[in-house]
Amino acid sequence: MNNLFKIKKLKFKRILVTGATGSFGQAFIKYILDNFYDQVERLVVYSRDEYKQYEMSQLIPVSKYPQIRYFIGDIRDESRLQQALNEIELVVHAAALKQVPATEYNPFECIKTNVLGAQNLINACLNNEVKQVIALSTDKAAAPINLYGASKLCSDKLFVAANSLTGNKDLSFSVVRYGNVMMSRGSVIPFFLSEKGNGILPITHPDMTRFNITLEQAVDLVLFSISNSIGGEIYVPKLPSYKILDLAEAIAPECTHRIVGIRAGEKIHEEMITSSDFHQTYDFGSHYRILPYNLSKSQAVMLREFGAKRVEDFFSYNSGKNDQWLSINAIKELINNELNSQSKPVG
Repeated sequence: MNNLFKIKKLKFKRILVTGATGSFGQAFIKYILDNFYDQVERLVVYSRDEYKQYEMSQLIPVSKYPQIRYFIGDIRDESRLQQALNEIELVVHAAALKQVPATEYNPFECIKTNVLGAQNLINACLNNEVKQVIALSTDKAAAPINLYGASKLCSDKLFVAANSLTGNKDLSFSVVRYGNVMMSRGSVIPFFLSEKGNGILPITHPDMTRFNITLEQAVDLVLFSISNSIGGEIYVPKLPSYKILDLAEAIAPECTHRIVGIRAGEKIHEEMITSSDFHQTYDFGSHYRILPYNLSKSQAVMLREFGAKRVEDFFSYNSGKNDQWLSINAIKELINNELNSQSKPVG
């Protein structure tokens, strides 16, 4: 997937990333500094955790990277967003409450961040000179069965609909949707790695499958969407799947398995495009895009230029019915590559 999404030139010089101390945010900012150091004028880290910002500033110090700005702020605070977005051209929105059990137990806190925070960001962008917003979504927003997914579906709808609020502004909003990021905090691979020493791996369901995307691929996809978005698209990459039992075998073949049952709000198979979305879904070869019902002239031109075709009736994109699968050896190689890359410094 990587080569298809690589870009050679950065479209904007002044960038803000919300939730920038998270796994994606740090990888995105490192990539920008490693590949577009001379093209970026300002790169704003916007998040609410001062300690995570301190840790990040030790790895990416302002003394070495004068473009970096560390802004303490919450997307629940629209006035702080207004300040942070001054002269910003591009926003990558990665801030969210993501842990399913925590959002189930604290539902309105999830709504305040994932839904009201999304609207705060939209309002602040409309009131500044921002040119483009790319919001990160999740597979859990497709046919959601937990509050995290439902809140991200609301967020996706807000960002897509925001394109109708721009008037004569040169501003677009788009969404990038993908599943669990390999090795991200709280995901299954770090959990299995931490548990393998106990000799037993807890398995929620033996038939469980997941799409697989690396942090590098996620960053590439976001950069590709920045270069190609018109506004209103939901990007969905074509990804391989893995079986949870194959993952367990790749990480700890010596371990026995204990079936513990599916957690509340968890699916056996991930779904990124539901059969209800087929009317709006187009195949772009390397990825799908879910477009608004009423295509603009620019979107119609885009479809012709890419040779994109609408998917077949009742099409859905499901990790259990995928035509691309990772073998046990491929999973091992990917995990080793990710572990090695995480030890590399910036620059």
